[in-house]
Amino acid sequence: MLPLDISAAASIHAQGLLQADQELVDVHAHLLSLDPTGHRFAGVLRDTIDQLLNGEVTGRFDWKTLFKTEKTHAGTLVEINLQREFKFTDGIDMDYRIAGTEVDCKYSQQFGGWMIPPEAIGHLCLLVWADDYSSRWSAGLLRIDRRWLNGGSNRDMKLTVKAGHRDKILWLWHEQPLPENVLLHLSAPTRDTILSSSSGQKRVNELFRRVQQKRIGRGVVRTVAQQRDYMARVREAKGRARTVLREEGILIPGHFSSHQAVARAFGVEVPRLGELVSFRVARARQHHGTRPRVEIGGELWVLADAADPVETAPFLPKHTEGESD
Repeated sequence: MLPLDISAAASIHAQGLLQADQELVDVHAHLLSLDPTGHRFAGVLRDTIDQLLNGEVTGRFDWKTLFKTEKTHAGTLVEINLQREFKFTDGIDMDYRIAGTEVDCKYSQQFGGWMIPPEAIGHLCLLVWADDYSSRWSAGLLRIDRRWLNGGSNRDMKLTVKAGHRDKILWLWHEQPLPENVLLHLSAPTRDTILSSSSGQKRVNELFRRVQQKRIGRGVVRTVAQQRDYMARVREAKGRARTVLREEGILIPGHFSSHQAVARAFGVEVPRLGELVSFRVARARQHHGTRPRVEIGGELWVLADAADPVETAPFLPKHTEGESD
Protein backbone atom coordinates (compact mmCIF):
# COMPACT_ATOMS: atom_id res chain seq x y z
CA MET A 1 0.00 0.00 0.00
CA LEU A 2 1.71 3.20 -1.23
CA PRO A 3 0.65 6.80 -0.54
CA LEU A 4 -1.57 8.17 -3.31
CA ASP A 5 0.51 11.32 -3.80
CA ILE A 6 3.74 9.49 -4.73
CA SER A 7 4.74 10.11 -8.37
CA ALA A 8 4.42 7.26 -10.85
CA ALA A 9 8.19 6.91 -11.21
CA ALA A 10 8.73 6.79 -7.46
CA SER A 11 5.90 4.26 -7.12
CA ILE A 12 7.53 1.97 -9.69
CA HIS A 13 10.88 2.33 -7.94
CA ALA A 14 9.31 1.57 -4.56
CA GLN A 15 7.72 -1.57 -5.96
CA GLY A 16 11.17 -2.67 -7.02
CA LEU A 17 12.43 -2.13 -3.48
CA LEU A 18 9.58 -4.22 -2.12
CA GLN A 19 10.48 -7.10 -4.42
CA ALA A 20 14.18 -6.93 -3.53
CA ASP A 21 14.10 -6.47 0.26
CA GLN A 22 11.88 -8.79 2.31
CA GLU A 23 12.78 -7.09 5.60
CA LEU A 24 11.67 -3.77 4.13
CA VAL A 25 8.41 -5.41 3.03
CA ASP A 26 7.78 -6.83 6.49
CA VAL A 27 8.56 -3.63 8.42
CA HIS A 28 6.52 -1.53 5.99
CA ALA A 29 3.50 -3.84 6.28
CA HIS A 30 3.79 -4.07 10.07
CA LEU A 31 3.87 -0.30 10.56
CA LEU A 32 0.87 0.19 8.30
CA SER A 33 -1.02 -2.52 10.18
CA LEU A 34 -0.37 -0.64 13.44
CA ASP A 35 -1.55 2.69 12.03
CA PRO A 36 -3.38 2.42 8.67
CA THR A 37 -4.41 6.09 8.59
CA GLY A 38 -1.27 7.60 10.14
CA HIS A 39 -3.37 9.42 12.75
CA ARG A 40 -1.54 7.83 15.67
CA PHE A 41 1.84 8.69 14.19
CA ALA A 42 0.75 12.28 13.52
CA GLY A 43 -0.55 12.55 17.08
CA VAL A 44 2.85 11.50 18.46
CA LEU A 45 4.57 14.18 16.39
CA ARG A 46 2.09 16.85 17.49
CA ASP A 47 2.48 15.86 21.15
CA THR A 48 6.28 15.78 20.88
CA ILE A 49 6.49 19.28 19.42
CA ASP A 50 4.10 20.50 22.14
CA GLN A 51 6.24 18.72 24.74
CA LEU A 52 9.30 20.64 23.54
CA LEU A 53 7.46 23.95 23.48
CA ASN A 54 6.18 23.26 27.03
CA GLY A 55 3.50 25.92 26.62
CA GLU A 56 1.95 25.29 30.03
CA VAL A 57 5.11 26.65 31.66
CA THR A 58 6.63 28.87 28.97
CA GLY A 59 3.66 30.13 26.93
CA ARG A 60 5.66 29.29 23.76
CA PHE A 61 3.97 28.16 20.55
CA ASP A 62 6.66 28.75 17.91
CA TRP A 63 9.47 26.30 17.05
CA LYS A 64 11.80 29.25 16.43
CA THR A 65 11.64 30.19 20.13
CA LEU A 66 13.18 26.88 21.22
CA PHE A 67 16.76 26.84 22.44
CA LYS A 68 19.33 25.09 20.24
CA THR A 69 19.70 22.33 22.83
CA GLU A 70 15.93 21.75 22.81
CA LYS A 71 15.88 21.44 19.00
CA THR A 72 18.76 18.96 19.21
CA HIS A 73 16.76 16.92 21.73
CA ALA A 74 13.74 16.70 19.39
CA GLY A 75 14.99 13.60 17.59
CA THR A 76 15.47 11.71 20.84
CA LEU A 77 11.96 12.63 22.03
CA VAL A 78 10.40 11.54 18.73
CA GLU A 79 12.25 8.22 19.00
CA ILE A 80 11.11 7.69 22.61
CA ASN A 81 7.51 8.75 22.07
CA LEU A 82 7.08 6.56 18.98
CA GLN A 83 8.38 3.59 20.95
CA ARG A 84 5.94 4.30 23.78
CA GLU A 85 3.00 4.64 21.39
CA PHE A 86 3.70 1.56 19.26
CA LYS A 87 5.49 -0.63 21.86
CA PHE A 88 8.48 -1.27 19.60
CA THR A 89 11.04 -3.70 21.05
CA ASP A 90 14.50 -2.31 21.79
CA GLY A 91 17.03 -2.98 19.06
CA ILE A 92 20.51 -4.30 19.70
CA ASP A 93 22.49 -2.17 17.26
CA MET A 94 19.70 0.20 16.19
CA ASP A 95 16.88 1.96 18.08
CA TYR A 96 14.09 -0.56 17.50
CA ARG A 97 13.36 -4.09 16.45
CA ILE A 98 10.26 -4.09 14.23
CA ALA A 99 8.88 -7.27 12.66
CA GLY A 100 12.15 -8.96 13.64
CA THR A 101 14.34 -6.34 11.93
CA GLU A 102 16.68 -3.73 13.41
CA VAL A 103 15.43 -0.22 12.54
CA ASP A 104 17.02 3.13 13.38
CA CYS A 105 14.80 6.22 13.84
CA LYS A 106 15.87 9.62 12.52
CA TYR A 107 13.83 12.82 12.80
CA SER A 108 14.40 16.18 11.13
CA GLN A 109 12.35 19.36 11.24
CA GLN A 110 13.90 20.17 7.85
CA PHE A 111 12.90 17.81 5.07
CA GLY A 112 15.94 15.81 3.97
CA GLY A 113 17.98 16.87 6.99
CA TRP A 114 18.18 13.42 8.60
CA MET A 115 21.60 12.79 10.15
CA ILE A 116 22.64 9.19 9.48
CA PRO A 117 25.42 7.71 11.66
CA PRO A 118 27.99 5.49 9.89
CA GLU A 119 26.89 2.49 11.97
CA ALA A 120 23.42 2.65 10.34
CA ILE A 121 24.83 1.80 6.88
CA GLY A 122 23.23 -1.45 5.74
CA HIS A 123 20.34 -1.11 8.19
CA LEU A 124 16.78 0.13 7.72
CA CYS A 125 16.08 3.68 8.89
CA LEU A 126 12.68 5.13 9.74
CA LEU A 127 13.00 8.69 8.44
CA VAL A 128 10.55 11.14 10.00
CA TRP A 129 9.89 14.78 9.13
CA ALA A 130 7.37 17.23 10.60
CA ASP A 131 7.02 20.96 10.05
CA ASP A 132 4.74 23.15 12.17
CA TYR A 133 4.78 26.01 9.66
CA SER A 134 3.39 23.98 6.76
CA SER A 135 1.45 21.62 9.07
CA ARG A 136 2.75 18.60 7.16
CA TRP A 137 4.65 15.44 8.06
CA SER A 138 6.15 12.38 6.42
CA ALA A 139 7.61 9.04 7.49
CA GLY A 140 9.32 6.48 5.30
CA LEU A 141 11.79 3.61 5.28
CA LEU A 142 15.20 3.53 3.65
CA ARG A 143 17.83 0.80 3.53
CA ILE A 144 20.96 2.90 4.07
CA ASP A 145 23.51 2.54 1.26
CA ARG A 146 26.76 4.52 1.42
CA ARG A 147 26.42 5.44 -2.27
CA TRP A 148 23.25 7.36 -1.51
CA LEU A 149 24.74 9.55 1.21
CA ASN A 150 26.55 12.86 1.31
CA GLY A 151 29.96 12.78 3.00
CA GLY A 152 29.99 13.67 6.68
CA SER A 153 31.55 17.06 7.41
CA ASN A 154 30.55 17.29 11.08
CA ARG A 155 32.66 16.06 14.00
CA ASP A 156 30.73 12.83 14.51
CA MET A 157 30.81 12.08 10.76
CA LYS A 158 27.04 11.78 10.44
CA LEU A 159 25.80 11.65 6.85
CA THR A 160 22.73 12.94 4.98
CA VAL A 161 20.71 11.40 2.15
CA LYS A 162 21.55 12.92 -1.22
CA ALA A 163 18.59 14.80 -2.69
CA GLY A 164 18.82 12.76 -5.87
CA HIS A 165 18.37 9.52 -3.94
CA ARG A 166 15.39 10.47 -1.79
CA ASP A 167 13.22 8.68 -4.35
CA LYS A 168 14.55 5.46 -2.81
CA ILE A 169 12.64 6.16 0.40
CA LEU A 170 9.60 3.92 0.67
CA TRP A 171 7.01 6.25 2.17
CA LEU A 172 4.57 5.02 4.75
CA TRP A 173 2.86 8.40 4.87
CA HIS A 174 4.03 11.32 2.72
CA GLU A 175 3.14 15.01 3.03
CA GLN A 176 0.26 14.25 5.38
CA PRO A 177 -1.57 16.91 7.45
CA LEU A 178 -0.03 17.51 10.87
CA PRO A 179 -2.56 18.47 13.56
CA GLU A 180 -2.38 22.24 13.41
CA ASN A 181 -0.56 24.42 15.90
CA VAL A 182 -3.53 26.79 15.98
CA LEU A 183 -1.83 29.65 17.84
CA LEU A 184 1.06 29.69 15.38
CA HIS A 185 -1.24 30.14 12.40
CA LEU A 186 -3.56 32.81 13.81
CA SER A 187 -3.18 36.42 12.74
CA ALA A 188 -1.08 38.40 15.20
CA PRO A 189 -4.01 40.67 16.24
CA THR A 190 -6.28 37.68 16.95
CA ARG A 191 -3.56 35.85 18.86
CA ASP A 192 -2.70 38.97 20.87
CA THR A 193 -6.36 39.43 21.81
CA ILE A 194 -6.60 35.83 23.03
CA LEU A 195 -3.41 36.04 25.08
CA SER A 196 -3.83 39.58 26.43
CA SER A 197 -5.74 38.74 29.62
CA SER A 198 -3.90 37.96 32.86
CA SER A 199 -6.58 35.34 33.61
CA GLY A 200 -6.01 31.84 32.21
CA GLN A 201 -9.76 31.20 32.24
CA LYS A 202 -10.51 34.36 30.25
CA ARG A 203 -7.79 33.45 27.74
CA VAL A 204 -9.36 30.01 27.23
CA ASN A 205 -12.83 31.57 26.83
CA GLU A 206 -11.45 34.00 24.26
CA LEU A 207 -9.73 31.18 22.37
CA PHE A 208 -12.99 29.34 21.75
CA ARG A 209 -14.83 32.61 21.08
CA ARG A 210 -12.33 33.73 18.44
CA VAL A 211 -11.33 30.41 16.86
CA GLN A 212 -14.46 28.66 15.64
CA GLN A 213 -15.06 25.66 13.36
CA LYS A 214 -11.45 24.52 13.75
CA ARG A 215 -10.14 21.54 15.72
CA ILE A 216 -8.20 22.70 18.78
CA GLY A 217 -5.87 20.25 20.50
CA ARG A 218 -5.02 19.97 24.17
CA GLY A 219 -1.61 21.51 23.57
CA VAL A 220 -3.22 24.75 22.45
CA VAL A 221 -5.53 24.84 25.49
CA ARG A 222 -2.58 24.07 27.77
CA THR A 223 -0.51 26.92 26.30
CA VAL A 224 -3.36 29.43 26.49
CA ALA A 225 -4.40 28.48 30.04
CA GLN A 226 -0.87 28.02 31.42
CA GLN A 227 -2.45 26.04 34.26
CA ARG A 228 -2.11 22.40 35.23
CA ASP A 229 -5.88 21.84 35.27
CA TYR A 230 -6.19 23.41 31.81
CA MET A 231 -8.97 21.06 30.59
CA ALA A 232 -11.08 22.06 33.60
CA ARG A 233 -11.17 25.55 32.04
CA VAL A 234 -13.38 24.13 29.28
CA ARG A 235 -15.90 22.07 31.26
CA GLU A 236 -19.49 23.06 32.06
CA ALA A 237 -19.28 25.09 35.31
CA LYS A 238 -19.68 28.69 36.43
CA GLY A 239 -17.20 30.92 34.64
CA ARG A 240 -15.83 28.07 32.51
CA ALA A 241 -15.74 28.19 28.72
CA ARG A 242 -18.70 25.91 27.92
CA THR A 243 -20.97 27.77 30.36
CA VAL A 244 -19.90 31.31 29.48
CA LEU A 245 -19.92 30.78 25.72
CA ARG A 246 -23.17 28.78 25.68
CA GLU A 247 -24.86 32.03 26.73
CA GLU A 248 -23.41 33.53 23.55
CA GLY A 249 -24.81 30.67 21.47
CA ILE A 250 -21.47 28.85 21.19
CA LEU A 251 -21.12 25.08 21.65
CA ILE A 252 -17.78 23.38 22.40
CA PRO A 253 -18.00 19.64 21.64
CA GLY A 254 -15.09 17.40 22.60
CA HIS A 255 -14.03 13.95 21.43
CA PHE A 256 -16.89 12.14 23.22
CA SER A 257 -18.92 10.08 20.78
CA SER A 258 -22.11 12.02 21.57
CA HIS A 259 -20.28 15.32 20.99
CA GLN A 260 -18.73 14.08 17.75
CA ALA A 261 -22.22 13.21 16.52
CA VAL A 262 -23.35 16.80 17.16
CA ALA A 263 -20.39 18.29 15.30
CA ARG A 264 -20.89 15.87 12.42
CA ALA A 265 -24.59 16.72 12.18
CA PHE A 266 -23.83 20.45 11.91
CA GLY A 267 -21.22 19.76 9.22
CA VAL A 268 -18.26 21.24 11.11
CA GLU A 269 -14.88 19.64 11.79
CA VAL A 270 -15.27 16.62 14.06
CA PRO A 271 -12.90 16.65 17.07
CA ARG A 272 -10.63 13.65 17.43
CA LEU A 273 -9.12 12.29 20.64
CA GLY A 274 -7.91 15.19 22.79
CA GLU A 275 -9.47 17.84 20.55
CA LEU A 276 -12.36 20.32 20.80
CA VAL A 277 -14.18 22.53 18.31
CA SER A 278 -16.42 25.56 18.87
CA PHE A 279 -19.19 27.01 16.72
CA ARG A 280 -22.24 29.25 17.16
CA VAL A 281 -25.79 27.97 16.70
CA ALA A 282 -29.24 29.50 16.36
CA ARG A 283 -32.76 28.14 16.63
CA ALA A 284 -33.94 26.90 13.26
CA ARG A 285 -36.28 29.31 11.47
CA GLN A 286 -38.00 29.29 8.12
CA HIS A 287 -35.48 31.63 6.49
CA HIS A 288 -32.64 29.22 7.25
CA GLY A 289 -33.63 27.26 4.17
CA THR A 290 -31.57 24.13 3.57
CA ARG A 291 -29.12 24.52 6.45
CA PRO A 292 -28.83 21.20 8.36
CA ARG A 293 -31.24 21.14 11.31
CA VAL A 294 -30.02 19.33 14.40
CA GLU A 295 -32.27 18.39 17.31
CA ILE A 296 -30.76 19.10 20.73
CA GLY A 297 -32.80 19.33 23.90
CA GLY A 298 -36.08 18.92 22.02
CA GLU A 299 -35.47 21.90 19.68
CA LEU A 300 -34.05 22.26 16.18
CA TRP A 301 -30.82 24.23 15.73
CA VAL A 302 -28.74 25.38 12.77
CA LEU A 303 -25.21 26.65 12.37
CA ALA A 304 -25.51 30.40 12.88
CA ASP A 305 -24.21 33.10 10.59
CA ALA A 306 -23.54 36.79 11.24
CA ALA A 307 -27.19 37.72 10.59
CA ASP A 308 -28.59 35.37 13.24
CA PRO A 309 -29.30 36.88 16.68
CA VAL A 310 -27.29 35.71 19.67
CA GLU A 311 -29.30 33.31 21.84
CA THR A 312 -28.37 30.85 24.55
CA ALA A 313 -27.32 27.52 23.08
CA PRO A 314 -28.56 24.17 24.41
CA PHE A 315 -26.56 21.87 26.66
CA LEU A 316 -24.48 19.32 24.80
CA PRO A 317 -25.60 15.70 25.30
CA LYS A 318 -23.99 13.87 28.20
CA HIS A 319 -21.06 11.67 27.30
CA THR A 320 -20.94 7.93 27.84
CA GLU A 321 -19.71 6.71 31.21
CA GLY A 322 -16.05 5.80 30.93
CA GLU A 323 -15.26 8.51 28.38
CA SER A 324 -12.98 11.18 29.80
CA ASP A 325 -11.35 14.44 28.79
